[in-house]
Amino acid sequence: MRHTIIFLSLLFFSISCYSQNTIKTMFYNVLWFPELNPNRIDLLQVVLQDYEPDIFMVCELQNQEGADAILNIGLNSDSNSNYSAAPYFENQSGGGDLQQALFYRNDMFLLENTEIINTPVRDINKYTLLLNTTAQDTNPIRIYAYVTHLKSSQGSANQQLRLSMVEAFVNDTQQLEEDSFVLFAGDFNIYTSTEPAYQEILDQTNSITMADPINTPGAWNNNEDFRAIHTQSTRTSSSGFGGGAGGGLDDRFDFIMVSQNMMTNPSLQYKTNSYNAYGNNGNCYNNNINDINCGGAYNQNIRDALYNMSDHLPVVMELETNQEIIILDTPQQPLVQPFSLKNTLVSEQLTVYAPQWEIQSDTFGVFNTLGQEILDFKINAATTVVNVAQLTKGVYYITNKSSNQTLKFLKTF
Repeated sequence: MRHTIIFLSLLFFSISCYSQNTIKTMFYNVLWFPELNPNRIDLLQVVLQDYEPDIFMVCELQNQEGADAILNIGLNSDSNSNYSAAPYFENQSGGGDLQQALFYRNDMFLLENTEIINTPVRDINKYTLLLNTTAQDTNPIRIYAYVTHLKSSQGSANQQLRLSMVEAFVNDTQQLEEDSFVLFAGDFNIYTSTEPAYQEILDQTNSITMADPINTPGAWNNNEDFRAIHTQSTRTSSSGFGGGAGGGLDDRFDFIMVSQNMMTNPSLQYKTNSYNAYGNNGNCYNNNINDINCGGAYNQNIRDALYNMSDHLPVVMELETNQEIIILDTPQQPLVQPFSLKNTLVSEQLTVYAPQWEIQSDTFGVFNTLGQEILDFKINAATTVVNVAQLTKGVYYITNKSSNQTLKFLKTF
């Protein structure tokens, strides 16, 4: 099942060319944010201002308030408003309250689409970003960014749950064009490259083949040979933090994977040697990330912020394009009040979701492929169930008459 939100786009106007042809990405497990300690937003701001990601992906976000804090304080500080957030939705899979989110440069990208992919554990969030380039009309560059948080802990049962979540990702990519640019980022909680979930991600028979940019297979857990790519834990002890894991830096849990074409395609390509466990100087095995003996390119101030912010390190990666990136003087903003569908394949009931902070009494219509209105109704709650049992089998469109946002669904029988 998936929820889809489609944003209308504005025409480009008042633009200026941007000479840089790189895109900076970051994924970060922000550890029960914000309820564990909302004051950590100042620490996150230190990290974000240092790296300045163009695409920022997170997991373990707890609520809309946390998303707002990341956007308005962590990213859009000092009167900067160049970042936007994808709509936040509560977790629809399992019973947890942790969710993923994506933030992006709104003068560099247009967020075209947001989907929620259900799994047995927690949602996988899928975002479609259109890069602003001079060749956008003839050779558009779209990035399909999937953000996840796979099941934690060791044991065969948890391995199977991680595999089932990855299979949901793989199944969803089957609907993409084979040359699509795909990112798969998250806290994978994988201990070794032999685990089935990791092998499934890289399976060369998948419709979209994926690659690990640093291609470093092995048993990462508690193995000093991989000390330069470990991302968890930033602390030898969790005492005093109110949550999270201790044990020092000895696991590679956090990843940004890319579709195989992004290793070689000049239109959008992984920048060699740009993938890093941010804050890891390669000399902190089983230690606190801010220990004085862990010095190097990442300075003490950054490592102090990372130590206190989360029990994970971010992972960062750059992408390159041979197209000329355009930065808009007037950034594109979503024009519609987003809504989503529980399932685009329905038989009797169509369930419509609206984010709670955007609830309003909007009028909706259901139309057939001839443009004829079959039903109309109002949404004035977070969840509205519409009886469509009387519709004949076929394709239909649901439209918010206030915003003209339209989604498609299939009546199966």
